[in-house]
Amino acid sequence: MTTGLRGGHGRFARAGSAVAVCALALTACSAQAVAGSGTSSPDGAPHATATPSPTPKRTPKPLKSLTGARINIAEGQTVGVGMPISVTFDHVIPAAERAGAERQLKVTVDVEGSWSWVKDRNLLDGQRVDFRPRAYWKPGTAVTVRAGAGITRHFTVGRSLVATVDVRTHSMTVAKAGSTRRVPITAGAPGMDTWNGTMVVSDKATKVFMNSRTVGYGDAYAGYYSYAVHLTTSGTYLHQNPKADTYAGHQNVTHGCVGLATDGTAKRFYDEVIPGDVVTVVGSKDTVAVGNGYGDWNASWEQWRAGSALK
Repeated sequence: MTTGLRGGHGRFARAGSAVAVCALALTACSAQAVAGSGTSSPDGAPHATATPSPTPKRTPKPLKSLTGARINIAEGQTVGVGMPISVTFDHVIPAAERAGAERQLKVTVDVEGSWSWVKDRNLLDGQRVDFRPRAYWKPGTAVTVRAGAGITRHFTVGRSLVATVDVRTHSMTVAKAGSTRRVPITAGAPGMDTWNGTMVVSDKATKVFMNSRTVGYGDAYAGYYSYAVHLTTSGTYLHQNPKADTYAGHQNVTHGCVGLATDGTAKRFYDEVIPGDVVTVVGSKDTVAVGNGYGDWNASWEQWRAGSALK
């Protein structure tokens, strides 16, 4: 868990196409069969009709090494329906080399999707490229991703969980595997509004130390908060907050995070969420940036495809 964030209270500060159908190799190959047609020779003697030759199968080029590449999903992991595949590099990939890098990225799955270069909040431009489907992953989907030679991950998409936080009604609707329930919440107070838009759970922890000084809020808070579900790099969490015991369902009083009551409400949500689950905030103000955590779904499909280096 990274410390020194805004502690989950402040929202403090704030992506071409490679379509994956069956096997996304980000390369294409074709071959033409040559067939005779009973034509005549120059002296007028007919040729025998040639037998069409079978279409040759080209062997895909072996993947090259992608130095300094890392994939955000662990081998064998089960993720939520919103999880993008994020490849980061320990160095900047120059714009002229990004198409070549994309060609070394292979996703094997039956889905329409695209890579897109993302400006990560904590990295330089050219250090992160993400793959996401056009729509959320289908539960049960098995995915294989390769980043160059030697880096392979297999993961599975679990059941669907999409939570929608409405800051105007101070409530969260949790839609999970066909069932829905409503949960009272408290969100960011005026001037410290919770990010609007779609965020994806990156990780969670039973306790996280949050310090308002790290985000410019003076001595407003400093301490451990329980059942913390991490939503953005800038420090947005959905977590247990004692203030929610009084204000959840009635008023927004936090420094930007979404607070849940201590009566078991926060623990229940914490226990059921996994990385890749979706939390969408509506009725707030500024939309979370694509690179602030996994904000990939805040780009339209056209915008997302335009972020690929493969045109």
